[in-house]
Amino acid sequence: MNRPIRSFVLRQGRTTPAQQRALETLLPVYGIAFPEKIESRKPLVLEIGSGMGETTAEIAKANPEAEFVAVEVHGPGVGSLLNRIHGEKIRNLRVVRHDAVEVLERMVADGSLAAVHLFFPDPWPKKRHHKRRLVQAPFVNLLKQKLKPGGVVHAATDWPDYALWIDEAFSGWGKASRGFAERPTTKFEARGRKLGHAIRDLYFKNS
Repeated sequence: MNRPIRSFVLRQGRTTPAQQRALETLLPVYGIAFPEKIESRKPLVLEIGSGMGETTAEIAKANPEAEFVAVEVHGPGVGSLLNRIHGEKIRNLRVVRHDAVEVLERMVADGSLAAVHLFFPDPWPKKRHHKRRLVQAPFVNLLKQKLKPGGVVHAATDWPDYALWIDEAFSGWGKASRGFAERPTTKFEARGRKLGHAIRDLYFKNS
């Protein structure tokens, strides 16, 4: 899959001392180094763009029967999630700090994923930036290749235009009534709802 245009920009956000220590000491413990293969005997769920890890950690704790892998490129978010994993003793959650498309291509076996979570991806709202949106036809085809038959993609966005875009991109898939796991409400989402931002959860089944 040729994808020279990145869907993310590595912003120079401040990394706290605690996050930096986690990157140095906990990533070797709870991380999976690129391009090591991701394997599990449990149902395997990949979260793309886990942010600060609040949602990821809550879902993993609520679903101990599954194995979760969070993919994130931004250091502060990775460090924050690593601290959650360690402090809350979450045993079924690992982290990859790398580009998600390359992770899918090189680390994930075909037909191995039970679900993919794509919560609040960058909407790149300006029309000239739409080419940077993660959800494009090649990416959707890659997800189909990596998911088991019946596997579910659960996407969420607070941008109506991106919701329509995502729905169209997955138009060849079956619709699912729910995701692999319930998505908890984040602080970011709660603030958005108070401001009147509508949240769309979209579920697609690999049929």
